[in-house]
Amino acid sequence: MPASGFSKNSRLLKAAEYKAVFDGAQFNVSCRCFLILAVSNKFSKSRLGLVLAKKNIPGAVQRNRIKRHLRESFRRGPGLASPLDLVVLVRKDADKLNNSQLSQQIASLFEDLNSKLNNTDRS
Repeated sequence: MPASGFSKNSRLLKAAEYKAVFDGAQFNVSCRCFLILAVSNKFSKSRLGLVLAKKNIPGAVQRNRIKRHLRESFRRGPGLASPLDLVVLVRKDADKLNNSQLSQQIASLFEDLNSKLNNTDRS
């Protein structure tokens, strides 16, 4: 895989890792189509997990498009203030967004998460 790929150490892989985020979420940000839960991790970089239910996004093509946008935004976007394990839950109607709206909402959520992290660091 190329250096700019989305490697295994950048992903949540096991059910226990997802459960740790769901059970102990320290931060959350949301909008109409997405919910991001986050918990601090012991690694040097943040990791991403995605949850897209067929019930919410019935088309495989749309689910894959959304996953691609989320991974790319996470990989290329501004780094987070501290290493986190993130789970992004995709809600109904996210498949109705076009690519630019999708990118804009994801970027906005990551900015909100960063501002929450910065506010916590100052406290």
